[in-house]
Amino acid sequence: MIKTYQPKAKDVRRVWHVIDASDKVLGRMATDVAMKLMGKHKADYSAHMDSGDFVVILNAEKVAVTGNKEAQKVYYSHSGFPGGFKEVSYSKLKKDNPARIIELAVRRMLPVNRLRDDRMTRLRIVVGDKNPFAGQTNAGQSTK
Repeated sequence: MIKTYQPKAKDVRRVWHVIDASDKVLGRMATDVAMKLMGKHKADYSAHMDSGDFVVILNAEKVAVTGNKEAQKVYYSHSGFPGGFKEVSYSKLKKDNPARIIELAVRRMLPVNRLRDDRMTRLRIVVGDKNPFAGQTNAGQSTK
C-alpha cells in the first residue's frame, strides 16, 4: 500500500523572491505574491501548514492600476464605533504610503485563517529600488 506524503514543518525550505513592482498591474502582481507566500507554487504544498516563501517587493511607488482606478478607487474601513467610517482615495494613499496599497491587496487575497498573519510577516515592501534585504536574498534568490 502506498501512503500519501505529508510534509513536515522541518522539511520546509524558504526561498527569497525579489519582485520589482515597476509598471506591474497591482492585482496581477498581488495574486502572484499571495501564491508565493502560501507556497502553492511548490510541489509539496499542503493547505494545513505554512510552507510559503519570503517575498521582497521593490519600487512600491511605481505600481500601476488599470482603467480609471487611479481616480476612482477608494479604500474603506470602519472602527466598529459610531462615526468610525473612514475612506481614503487611491491617489492619496499612493502619495502618503504606497507600500500600504500593495500590503492591502496581498492581504485581501490570502485566505482568512490562522496562517494569514504569519504569511504577511514574510512580505517585505520597499519604497525605492534599494533592497535592504540583499544579505538574506543572496542564498537561494529568485528574481522576477
